[in-house]
Amino acid sequence: MSKNKGHSSKQDNLAVTAVALQDHILHDLQLRNLSIADHSKTKVQKRENRSKSLKRNTKAVIDTGLKKTIQGPKVEDPEKEYVLDPKPPPLTLAQKLGLFEPPPPPLSSDEWENVKQRSVLQGDSVQPCPICKEEFELRPQVLLTCSHVFHRACLQAFEKFANKKTCPLCRKSQYQTRVIHDGARLFKIKCATRIQACWRGHVVRKWYQDLRRKVPPTDAKLRRKFFEEKFTEINRRILCSFSTDIEDLFWEIDHCLAINRSVLQQLEDRCGHELTEEDWEKIQIQALHRETSECPICLAPLPASSDGHQDPSETRCGQASREIVLLSCSHVFHHTCLLALEEFSLGDSSPFHACPLCRSGYQKKILEC
Repeated sequence: MSKNKGHSSKQDNLAVTAVALQDHILHDLQLRNLSIADHSKTKVQKRENRSKSLKRNTKAVIDTGLKKTIQGPKVEDPEKEYVLDPKPPPLTLAQKLGLFEPPPPPLSSDEWENVKQRSVLQGDSVQPCPICKEEFELRPQVLLTCSHVFHRACLQAFEKFANKKTCPLCRKSQYQTRVIHDGARLFKIKCATRIQACWRGHVVRKWYQDLRRKVPPTDAKLRRKFFEEKFTEINRRILCSFSTDIEDLFWEIDHCLAINRSVLQQLEDRCGHELTEEDWEKIQIQALHRETSECPICLAPLPASSDGHQDPSETRCGQASREIVLLSCSHVFHHTCLLALEEFSLGDSSPFHACPLCRSGYQKKILEC
């Protein structure tokens, strides 16, 4: 009898071990739809659990008649990091019997910081995702306890395809995942750097273009082209600043022509016709009334004329040989002094010389001493 009892106990232990291994394999391969339990019992248990949860969630509501403030949805911090599986999975029968090691306990915040530091030192967030070989950018990113980083969608697709939970790189099982935003943060910094570089380049190019417009180049051809463009721009500005009224332009031209004609007519009236002897006599009488005794140019005494208006004793030595010239404006000068002044005034041309005193046009006559 004792042998039969020992044999039966061994068979029971083998049966329990086999069931435990089978249950562990099903959980490990994530075949949750397959279950060795009775379907009717599981359905009843699910209904009971649902009824219990409904009873727990029911609360008594008292209507006070007051308006309730409707609170909007809470805005979560997009940079917040959180663990996807905070609670460890329940132990299987094999793990309880000691046939397999139990899953590691959830990591603390300090342990997660250490894992993240290892990932940062390895530069996983800087490199592309090992599964899809694309940049992380702003897509969700997960960190495993083995310090490897993947896209969240890529890791989910890999687990679904492999039908087991192992790291795609180191093949470590029973890992925990944590959502991080290092890749998104680095991508934002990279985008900001590119925008700043583009803006700085635009500012520098604009500054250089302004510099090229203001400073002429050293090369001869470029320098000539630079000044041609400058002159063209100045001419364009001048043309744009002028009034385009044709009637006003023609009126100004006619007005200027009329003024020029009047000036020329005055010159012709003064210098165009020859003076008669009677006119010269009148002019000479006017000159006598002036009682001019010195040449206004050289300030030397004038010699006496034939009419005796000047005393010969007042002439200096050598001055009697000088000729006296009478102008149509009744001013008297030494002939040599007036000729020297006419030669000196290169801007004027005969017969449009101006008198040194009254600045009017004149005709001249040499008087005898």
